[in-house]
Amino acid sequence: MRGPIECLFPNLPHGLRLVIDWVGTIAGAVLIVLAVKAWVVNPYRIPSPSMEPTLHCANPEPDCEAGGSDRVRANRFIYRFHPPRRRDIVVFHAPDAARRECVGGTFVKRIIGLPGETWSERDGVTYINGRRLLEPYIAPGRRDTETKTLLDIPPLGKLRRIPSRMYLVEGDNRAHSCDSRVWGLVPRANIIGKVFLTYWPLGRVGTQ
Repeated sequence: MRGPIECLFPNLPHGLRLVIDWVGTIAGAVLIVLAVKAWVVNPYRIPSPSMEPTLHCANPEPDCEAGGSDRVRANRFIYRFHPPRRRDIVVFHAPDAARRECVGGTFVKRIIGLPGETWSERDGVTYINGRRLLEPYIAPGRRDTETKTLLDIPPLGKLRRIPSRMYLVEGDNRAHSCDSRVWGLVPRANIIGKVFLTYWPLGRVGTQ
């Protein structure tokens, strides 16, 4: 069976046809990889200790536990099928207030509060709609014991509930996380995708 190049250019020398075939194959593969990266899955690095010990950052940064930062992949497509859920670790574009208060423009945090809910923290324990939230991902000694409520979150002011299409996010390392408690809520439009895999270093490979 003749290939497409041979059908289109029957008089081309055999060697040249092979070169064109290989170039086309490689170019197609590169385009597929770029498309997947842009629309489906993207890699990210963990630069700060806010998600320790779930996701490691690198020494000698204070409070980091590893010699190198974890590398993760985020699914950019999954939230087309369902809304972000509590406990999802998400990658998002930092709102303007977050850029002013923290370092970096793309953040990795965990979703804690959903649209329509109330949230508070007392003695390092999180409460959603007045009920204690179980958070086994927070290591002992990593809780923030300062009492906080929705009224402490800057953009909310006197609002008692998280507005529609807004999310409250926090790091697992509560005592060292610059998150919604500092700068406010994340709009749904800012959420890039859900972290689903740690792919580097090899000893840390696993799903989230």
